[in-house]
Amino acid sequence: MPKYVVVTGGVVSSLGKGIAAASLGLLLKARGLRVTLQKLDPYLNVDPGTMSPFQHGEVFVTDDGAESDLDLGHYERFTNTSVTRSHNVTAGQVYDTILSKERRGDYLGRTVQVIPHVTDEIKRRITNLALTSQADVAIIEIGGTVGDIESLPFLEAVRQLRLELRRDVLFVHVTLVPYLKVAGEVKTKPTQHSVRELREIGIQPDILLCRSEVSLDSEVREKIALFCNVPTEAVIGAADRSSIYEVPLMFHEGGLDSLVVQGLGLDTDAPDLRVWADFVSRVREPGKECEIAVVGKYTHVRDAYKSIVEAFVHAGAANRARVRVRWVEAGDLETHGAAESLAEVDGVLVPGGFGERGIEGKIEAARHARERGIPYFGLCLGLQVATIEFARHVVGWQEAHSSEFDAHAAQKVIDLMADQEGISEKGGTMRLGSYRCALKPGSLAARAYGRSEVEERHRHRYEFNNKYAAQLQSRGLVFSGRCVGRDLIEIVELPDHPWFMAVQFHPEFKSRPHDPHPLFVDFVRAALERRRARLGSDALTREEAGSGTQPGAEPPTGPVAGARAPNRRDV
Repeated sequence: MPKYVVVTGGVVSSLGKGIAAASLGLLLKARGLRVTLQKLDPYLNVDPGTMSPFQHGEVFVTDDGAESDLDLGHYERFTNTSVTRSHNVTAGQVYDTILSKERRGDYLGRTVQVIPHVTDEIKRRITNLALTSQADVAIIEIGGTVGDIESLPFLEAVRQLRLELRRDVLFVHVTLVPYLKVAGEVKTKPTQHSVRELREIGIQPDILLCRSEVSLDSEVREKIALFCNVPTEAVIGAADRSSIYEVPLMFHEGGLDSLVVQGLGLDTDAPDLRVWADFVSRVREPGKECEIAVVGKYTHVRDAYKSIVEAFVHAGAANRARVRVRWVEAGDLETHGAAESLAEVDGVLVPGGFGERGIEGKIEAARHARERGIPYFGLCLGLQVATIEFARHVVGWQEAHSSEFDAHAAQKVIDLMADQEGISEKGGTMRLGSYRCALKPGSLAARAYGRSEVEERHRHRYEFNNKYAAQLQSRGLVFSGRCVGRDLIEIVELPDHPWFMAVQFHPEFKSRPHDPHPLFVDFVRAALERRRARLGSDALTREEAGSGTQPGAEPPTGPVAGARAPNRRDV
């Protein structure tokens, strides 16, 4: 019989429930338990696939093709497991199922209501995943904050679950304990009000994870415990850390996993966290560094590229290096030029994206990297702009483009597949999920992977147009990866270049702390080599002597939980 841990949040959004849930999953798995994690999102969209990155951040794609919340990426990275579409439940999915049943007459004329029909459907999805995954513990994260109208059916469902399963359900509440610099003290009242609202719904939290800029002393924890009706040892501080990967170690020191297994009546060994601690030490003490430009159109919303940032952390740790990210808005590159925007970078990455804005800037970034011998890594749209750039400036087709941006282009080197033409719906109509890719022997891709065939996740609608393959290949573009079973180009590269590769898939989705993605690892290695050649070994030696703490993007200033940045609507 599976056990359940429900993670809720209060006071404000972006407190880091996703990292808290993922960290707990890591700790329980380290104790030898089978763990699954599930995100319940209260919004009415069926999935985040059609939502703007400005609103929702990154859309994380699973192997089975689900477009899901970015927290599922944290689940995979921390627990080193692959999730499915069943691991992300939205209110839109729940209501769509219920209304379809009502139209079919499945309710036999009964009035369809939030209680019991909506709450029963939510509970069905929770328990089905726990049973089918054969989990010892299912960790359920509820999106939003306590008090949100749209969250109420989900909170009511887990309240009922606790009533039905008693000691098999445990509640963890993530809340804010703000530090007021003017007063020079932390304030517990927001947490008190958050817990009070949760209790009014009928849920008494068992454990509190208290987010704060500073550590909480025993007096503050005792005060929170008294007014929130929990034991003092169940008030666990969650002070800011320089890396999200330090959070599991912090929670373990605070006793989170011990409290959970005790509260659920589980008998386990203490977790062995030595491998994780070793990874964290490599993140904190990198030894050397390089700077890579990410040329995108959502660069002021860093969560739009969350998996890319984390893949750089993993690849940096594998190379004993810090990867500093220079965020370059593609539109600004069009205005100021590549020479200025990309001056003195050690690598250029062009990520995926949709829409015409900034396309010419991305094309110029690919050209600058190709002509200057700068390591270039194109992801999804990054392959398409690299192909367009090559067609324009090497082959000489000045009007070459993608039909996504110019339906009347003379050479549509990127185009829709025949079976996609005429599709009007946007959601779930792209090439999604995992596809096998055969690698060309001796290619850069094959050397980086160390394999002849791989599986990678996709999220795109437009493809390389095979009509132009022969002409592009004759001018030096190498097709080093092809989709198995379908005549689709997956990887292109340039052999007479220090490191130039573009892929139609999203390798960042499969990078893990203990299994960094090989293309990111090799790309970072090439960037480090360029930096060494550009600055000399003496400069790298000085960097090794003075290295700081955090690879990845610039040292984070936000919450320890690595929670998403404020939405446009929150600003």
